[in-house]
Amino acid sequence: MTLSKICGVTLPDDAAAVAQAGADFIGLNFWAKSKRYLAPERAPMIAGVVRSTGPAKLVGVFVDADPDEILAVAGRVELDIIQLHGDEDPDTCKRIVDAVYRPVWKAIAVRDARDIQALDRYPVDAILLDAPTAGRGGAGASFDHALAREARQRFPALKIVLAGGLAPGNVAAAIAQVQPWAVDVASGVEAAPGVKDRDKVAAFVTAARGAS
Repeated sequence: MTLSKICGVTLPDDAAAVAQAGADFIGLNFWAKSKRYLAPERAPMIAGVVRSTGPAKLVGVFVDADPDEILAVAGRVELDIIQLHGDEDPDTCKRIVDAVYRPVWKAIAVRDARDIQALDRYPVDAILLDAPTAGRGGAGASFDHALAREARQRFPALKIVLAGGLAPGNVAAAIAQVQPWAVDVASGVEAAPGVKDRDKVAAFVTAARGAS
């Protein structure tokens, strides 16, 4: 079954709705330049709502953060997973993996075939394939899913998370083409940046499950 991640949750009511909808992962964005930035001091409240509502795992999104910063937030919020969405190279990923004692995902911006040539260099638990955008994702932009499918076939042992331009209306087709381990959405289920549309969230999770 393809798992689903709803990213960029910033409000307690949205956190509850996403967890109730059955999302497997809920993303909290700790990059200050993001339109969906969640201040670390507010994150424990969001995390508490998620924990009390369902079994969804919390994914902390960081961009070129050092291990100490990640550890400080992860300890405060009790994150389940760390997502690296910057320009972290394999060596940096390894240092963070060794420091955080949690699963780590690495996001890769896919422009062309060169970006999927050596995904197995990254010593992480999953690779998230996203469209290249100035805002590090969450812009509703997509990329050529044929490249994601090629990555899936080339590295069958890797857990591939598909992101970029997904929405309730196209996620089933994307899953059918790529067969990813998980799918990730932010803007495709929103009323505004950081504000989720509950009907879209439920439709996305249902569509992803149905496609599986």
